[in-house]
Amino acid sequence: MNADDVARYLKDNPIFFEDYAEMLTQISVPSPHGGKAIALSDRQVLALRDENKALKAKLGELIRFGEENDAIGEKMHRLAMALLPPNDLPALLSALHFNLREDFAVPHTAVRIWSDGEHTDRVEFAPVSDRIKDYASGLTQPFCGPSGNVEAAAWFGEAAPHVRSVAHIPLAQVGAAGTPGPCFGLLALGSEDVLRFYPDMGTHFLKRLGELASAALIRFL
Repeated sequence: MNADDVARYLKDNPIFFEDYAEMLTQISVPSPHGGKAIALSDRQVLALRDENKALKAKLGELIRFGEENDAIGEKMHRLAMALLPPNDLPALLSALHFNLREDFAVPHTAVRIWSDGEHTDRVEFAPVSDRIKDYASGLTQPFCGPSGNVEAAAWFGEAAPHVRSVAHIPLAQVGAAGTPGPCFGLLALGSEDVLRFYPDMGTHFLKRLGELASAALIRFL
């Protein structure tokens, strides 16, 4: 009989240690933390303590994530409230940039809109290449990562050489049943921190941010 046979027998016969309870105090096993051997019953207690510690750590992590999501949710709500009152496009764009900078702590923001509206004298309506338009239209979710797009990086002006990570969020009309319609612009967020926007980060709130901005902007286009 080998070790696998013993393990299989004990698993198939859970009442074994009920019939031989005294063996629990007689069997010694190596301590998981080094040192001398300890009784099997003590080893079980240590295992339960380690499991309890791991569960507490996991619970703490879940609570922290929940608190962070609640905080972001509050910021999204404040942004939505800020985008509702403006009666003109300049005021709306000012509110968008202000809230992203002050409430979301995004140091650099830029918007480009390709529309033949009446505000073509504003920097947000500056001409962009077809390549940028195709890039924005092809984004199925916000892009996060290093600032690799030279044209979009230049939108940050003098800060461009210092930006190490970006988020590119497409601005699009809302189609039927809430599906994205034609893309009419791009919202760019930038940071000097290379880990602020990284490739594997979640983009749920960034997507919601794009939807809010799009719904607000489309009123004036």
